[in-house]
Amino acid sequence: MAVFGYIRVSTTAQAEEGQSLTTQERQVRSYASMHGHEVDHIFIERGISGSTYLAERPQGAALLEVVKAGDMIVTPKLDRMFRSAVDALRMMELLRDQEVGVHMIDLGGDVTGNGIAKLVFTILAAVAEAERDRIRERIADVKRDQKQRGRYLGGSVPFGYRIGDDGALLPDDDQQAALSEARTLRAAGASMREIARHLGAMGHKISHVSIGRALSADL
Repeated sequence: MAVFGYIRVSTTAQAEEGQSLTTQERQVRSYASMHGHEVDHIFIERGISGSTYLAERPQGAALLEVVKAGDMIVTPKLDRMFRSAVDALRMMELLRDQEVGVHMIDLGGDVTGNGIAKLVFTILAAVAEAERDRIRERIADVKRDQKQRGRYLGGSVPFGYRIGDDGALLPDDDQQAALSEARTLRAAGASMREIARHLGAMGHKISHVSIGRALSADL
């Protein structure tokens, strides 16, 4: 069995000063010693933001590459190792399935193989779901605000508009004239296919489906 430590600081300044890293390393080695183990290697993540997934960090990826069944990972705190509850839950489930022990000192020790593991996973699952809900709400709020302000939300740019330098949807004069022609034809009873062919003859390559969407859009 190999014992690995994982420690991290977020900024280059913290890495250069080294105080936080020194404290974290001492905690990892003391914890391992108290449980009768010697640390084989400590993966030190210097100046890496906690917003980066463990597998996408240089030392995090290196750790996941070498760890194997029966090994043990020790980290001072959950937030040193994982980006969020979602990241922690996903990665801890993966490591548990690989029979790798994960010990978080701030959570009392082994969070994958002892009595508190079930409680930790239950709490993380609840927090992870709350995080997902908050993310969905934030995305919905941003999209709603962007739509109200006429901002481009991605995907195909609506016919009749172009994207301005600030990301706003701005009327395209040429296409707006074509839309005006399309509305006149539609009012006269022309089908969407007929309108599409007419606009095609004017130099606007647009499908009958897109024409229908453009005429019905509330922009």
